[in-house]
Amino acid sequence: MQKTTAVVGAGTIIFRDEGVGVYAQRYLEENYNFGEDVTLVDGGVLGFQLMTYYQDYDNVVILDTISMEDEAGSIYSIPADELLGLGSYKQNAHEVEIVEMLEICSLLDKMANVHVVGIVPKDIESVDIGLTNELKNKFDDFIQASLKQLDSMGVSYTKKETYTNLEDIIKLYSHAQLQR
Repeated sequence: MQKTTAVVGAGTIIFRDEGVGVYAQRYLEENYNFGEDVTLVDGGVLGFQLMTYYQDYDNVVILDTISMEDEAGSIYSIPADELLGLGSYKQNAHEVEIVEMLEICSLLDKMANVHVVGIVPKDIESVDIGLTNELKNKFDDFIQASLKQLDSMGVSYTKKETYTNLEDIIKLYSHAQLQR
């Protein structure tokens, strides 16, 4: 039986680099084809709703910023069991919710293999849409790290013939979200 996988883009686009996870999820959706066993989720700031994904899927990959003492644009791939003991990850409200849901679900009978692919942000405080140059310059590396994690979980995908670049993703997605 094929394992199910959810790819969750977490964050909010109104605080500059904080939207990188959401943009990455949308980039994957626009540029790659995935099988029926993969669900791409605009996680935004789901918080407690993440519990559903942690319990209903075999694998969950969360694309997000990660608060680490490192250079902006540094990329980390962290399994949930390491994340539970990593207090420094919890720097903003949705990071706290992600870890809290992991802690709660770890006590339940069934929990997905959860992995966070995170990138250190430059600016998550400015109220501005788009990414800093540091994260724009590392965005392809962030996508490649995400695909590598999916590869390690046995997820298959193919690249689409058409290509939507990061700038177009930011423009289209941001416009759609602000119209809500």
